[in-house]
Amino acid sequence: MGERKSGHPVSGAPDFAFQFKNFNFQYISQLEPTLYGIDLSVRKGEKVLILGPSGSGKSTLIHCINGLAFHAYKGRSSGGFTLLGHDPRKLGLFEISRLAGTVLQDTDGQFVGLSAAEDIAFAAENDCVPPAELHRRVEEAAAQVGMSGHLSKAPQDLSGGQKQRVSIAGVLMDEVELLLFDEPLANLDPAAGKDAIELIDILHKERGKTIVIVEHRLEDALHRPVERIVLFDRGRIIADLPPAEMLASDLLRKAGIREPLYLSALRYAGEEITASSKPQSLETLTFNPAPLRKWSAEAGNAARAEAEPLLEIRNISFSYGPVPEEGGEAALDHVSFSVGKGECMSLVGENGAGKSTLAKIICGFLKPDSGSVFFDGKDLAGFSIMERAERIAYVMQNPNQMISCPMIFDETALGLRTRGMGEGETKARVHEALEICGLYPFRNWPVSALSYGQKKRLTIASILVLNPRFIIMDEPTAGQDYRHYTEFMEFLRGLNKDQHTGGRALAMLLITHDMHLMLEYTGRAAVLSSGKCIAVTESADVLSNDTLIEKARLKRTSLYDLALIAGLPDPRSFIRRFVAHEETLRGQAIP
Repeated sequence: MGERKSGHPVSGAPDFAFQFKNFNFQYISQLEPTLYGIDLSVRKGEKVLILGPSGSGKSTLIHCINGLAFHAYKGRSSGGFTLLGHDPRKLGLFEISRLAGTVLQDTDGQFVGLSAAEDIAFAAENDCVPPAELHRRVEEAAAQVGMSGHLSKAPQDLSGGQKQRVSIAGVLMDEVELLLFDEPLANLDPAAGKDAIELIDILHKERGKTIVIVEHRLEDALHRPVERIVLFDRGRIIADLPPAEMLASDLLRKAGIREPLYLSALRYAGEEITASSKPQSLETLTFNPAPLRKWSAEAGNAARAEAEPLLEIRNISFSYGPVPEEGGEAALDHVSFSVGKGECMSLVGENGAGKSTLAKIICGFLKPDSGSVFFDGKDLAGFSIMERAERIAYVMQNPNQMISCPMIFDETALGLRTRGMGEGETKARVHEALEICGLYPFRNWPVSALSYGQKKRLTIASILVLNPRFIIMDEPTAGQDYRHYTEFMEFLRGLNKDQHTGGRALAMLLITHDMHLMLEYTGRAAVLSSGKCIAVTESADVLSNDTLIEKARLKRTSLYDLALIAGLPDPRSFIRRFVAHEETLRGQAIP
């Protein structure tokens, strides 16, 4: 069993929100259990963060708490399990929903109303609450999450962060004791993610709610303090520790979890991190800045060579309704930038900035009102979607919108079979792509058995087998753990070598809210805000420019803040030093 420091007795005491005692769970469709020997107790009013690689059992634990594992997904369990003094296996979903509320990773999948107000009111309406009381409770719940001014808006008119707030208001209507957040940051821009963590913290401190957060983005989740971090791996709890002890240990790195960047930088500089250093945040951290200053000065800045343009966006404008001259609002307003041959570049900005719209224009799904897209010097205006697809691949943000086949192997092979490739070569290329994306063990499984994050990797595998020249990835790391996204990003980086692409370098445009990914894998970034391209610059410069950060609703990297605290003379140079060092380490670790 892993390290346990929670100190909570396992009993039937009423002050526990939930308790598992030697609990096991196995889905009927699987040969092996997903959860083994789980011993976990969470007191009322606690705030707990659950971490673990994809497929480690985190979501299954949440599904056990909210009853979906027993009623929707069907599985067998053994051992002890109580939820606020009840055995949820003996309760219906409706009864469990009165005890625990869940905010899903995919907020679109949780919306049931035609407006924010209707969605918030849904549960109370089904309880036949009188209209006057219903309106009062909806307004109260909306006020608690900062959505009072948006109640009449339709779901499609809300940002990702606003949809999440509506979902939270909906579960608050039932006055539940326990709130479960399943990867609340996965589809939010950095500023919206920061707001979400602050809102969750308010619900914990001011409303006294018991909070359980499942999240891959550890540093962002720790924007506000948690009392414990529970680490899962392969269906087991391997550690249950206070944040300071967890971050000081090597448990996260061994499990493939990305520790906060400021801690990685200090370790690279030779600083010893202990629990007494209070590493859970930069505000509490104590360290000696001298080693960091020395490490930062050890290497100079290498000049970045400019690549010949492959994709050129020239003065693109687009409106979904009337054009601005006729009173409409521009989704894109004279956007221009280029991506070089073999370059990996980021496209960043807040939810609704126009990033996905631009990707659809590049692929030919939408026609711009004005402007042009050039590929390798040729105007794509006369190219069909199929002709563009031979050059440009698009991996969508929502994997469910891309999947066509019921079986994993067939989904990955679909593009090759459509192009008439023989089964022998198809099998070899499918197996290679699934291996890289961490799905090879599941090659004969149905797609329905995969988690959201695993489906995301499946869509990427189905694109990789086609060997395109240019890949647009919309939120490639959403729902992914650090180990898996590092593996397939390193694979994509390797495709820049000529022998993999028939003598033509592969270029990539990553539409992302993951600022770590932008720093680590893309040298440059185009920054969108309200449909305008407000900057095209080095990635390290984006996250150290407060003006850009505010306009595009990004989040300043902790590396910049660490450099300021340590008194480094050139924070941007320090960030570049860190990125170069990380790239060297990945090159050594992954052949």
